[in-house]
Amino acid sequence: MINFNVETEGFKVLDIRKKKSWLKDLVKEQGFKLGELNYIFLNDEGLHKINLEYLNHDTYTDIITFDNSEDESMIEGDIFVSVERIAENAKKFKVDFESELTRVMAHGVLHLCGFLDKKPADVKLMREMEDKYVTKYGEF
Repeated sequence: MINFNVETEGFKVLDIRKKKSWLKDLVKEQGFKLGELNYIFLNDEGLHKINLEYLNHDTYTDIITFDNSEDESMIEGDIFVSVERIAENAKKFKVDFESELTRVMAHGVLHLCGFLDKKPADVKLMREMEDKYVTKYGEF
């Protein structure tokens, strides 16, 4: 089950069925079953508070992923996304908002699948996987 929760004004998740189908395909392709996956869309301040409270990081970020999986074959988690960071990064990377949003949505699920992004080699692989799934989203 995939849930989209919007907690910021002026944002609406577009193409919900398409996004859910795409995310289910991503999870399956990575060899996992899908449990409950919650996307929570916030503003910068909302995500900053979560970053401070739960991770003790005093920084703004586009996404924070919490893994709730109890079974290693199943993906379950809460993925918090800053809509404002998505808009800023879309401008910065010269892509449209929806492309950046799908990249970040894939990023969260890829973390739940075990992909990391702290070391340079891990970042490179994460970017390759994000690109792969953003392209796949365009094919849905």
